[in-house]
Amino acid sequence: MNPDDDKADAPASSQVLTFSLGDEVFALDIRNVREIIQAASITGVPLMPEFVRGVINLRGAVVPVIDLHARFGRPAARLGKKSCIVIFDAIRDGERADLGLLVDSVSEVIDIAADALDSPPSFGASVRREFIRAIARVAQRFVIVLDPDKAFDVAEMGALCESASAELAA
Repeated sequence: MNPDDDKADAPASSQVLTFSLGDEVFALDIRNVREIIQAASITGVPLMPEFVRGVINLRGAVVPVIDLHARFGRPAARLGKKSCIVIFDAIRDGERADLGLLVDSVSEVIDIAADALDSPPSFGASVRREFIRAIARVAQRFVIVLDPDKAFDVAEMGALCESASAELAA
């Protein structure tokens, strides 16, 4: 999505939840975020790719937890005092599914003006380009606004899990 494509129809600003992975700041549209919980007792699942950290019990529901460091091709995250799981609404086959996103820390909810959004860079990004909806200029820093439909595509991640299971079982 090119942020300039529909500026006439775009709202003047959007609210995003900002969070960090290492020294970088990322953001998700707040409408996709259900809640934020402290990272604790994640149960590992055998034969999963590295980015699937495990599952948690969220009020009786089993919720998979995606390690964003590993999802973005980095070494797995180390749990720290500020580590959080962002419970996010993912869509698969038109159905809503809860997905946990393990992040180093959650910062704040901010408004980003439409004119502060730029297209993703064609090179040099630390994340696959298709995972990025836009780059936002906020104060004196850049915030990477993620495209949840691409970065957390449940069907793609499911295929990667099946592939990893098949490789490990062989």
